[in-house]
Amino acid sequence: MSELNDITNDLEAETRELVGLLQPLEPKDWERVTPAEPWTISDQIGHLAYFDEQATLAASDPAAFADRLNETLPTLVEDVGDFHRARGLGGPAVLDWFRQARDDLLSAAGDVDPDSRIPWYGPPMRPRSFMVARLMETWAHGTDVAQTLGTTLPATDRLFWIADLGVRTFSWSFANRQLDVPAERVRVALSSPSGLSRVWNEESEQSVSGPAEDFCLVVSQRRHVADTELAVNGTVAARWMEIAQVFAGPPGTGRSPTS
Repeated sequence: MSELNDITNDLEAETRELVGLLQPLEPKDWERVTPAEPWTISDQIGHLAYFDEQATLAASDPAAFADRLNETLPTLVEDVGDFHRARGLGGPAVLDWFRQARDDLLSAAGDVDPDSRIPWYGPPMRPRSFMVARLMETWAHGTDVAQTLGTTLPATDRLFWIADLGVRTFSWSFANRQLDVPAERVRVALSSPSGLSRVWNEESEQSVSGPAEDFCLVVSQRRHVADTELAVNGTVAARWMEIAQVFAGPPGTGRSPTS
């Protein structure tokens, strides 16, 4: 089985976890405000559904996606939380939209040339990175939803895809803030509850180590590094953990420490 198939299967599994949280919700629950204030659960899932639709278009018809991008990009940031409202959707209807959009994306992924490049809102991406980005978005927004509902998503080995993307976006995290990209890289050593571990940049002196889940929470800006069990060694490593951003778009504000 190819690596792209592995990622797609893990995205499907992550989708099932999120849908399992959403299916029991009452209509009023969908308007509960998540930790990404002022976004509600509806906003979070509508965001995923909209960008799944765009991802399917980008993968299946790059020229049509480019035309759509030119039309929508000027207002995209302002409207990012209102996709479901623009369609007159609320509550369970947002879930139906998300499930259909995700099914379409998973189907489209099976027809993509693994060596191609898919256009997106930043530079074109290889299908591998493209689908990992969708996995990251699903997990990150799902984490917000889970926290709103007083629960957590399981810390699975799927997190290593997101962690790898977090390491790969080291330079982006600095450049996105118009900061000089450090010449020195950071050693990253992570482990999961299953016992799986992985190390990046083995020879680097500065380091970040600890649970894969905590690293993913930091690079997706779902938790401040001070509220994790990560061990951070070195000035470059510490600065990176302050500004790390695994997702596209303008610099995020991240989360404040709880103490």
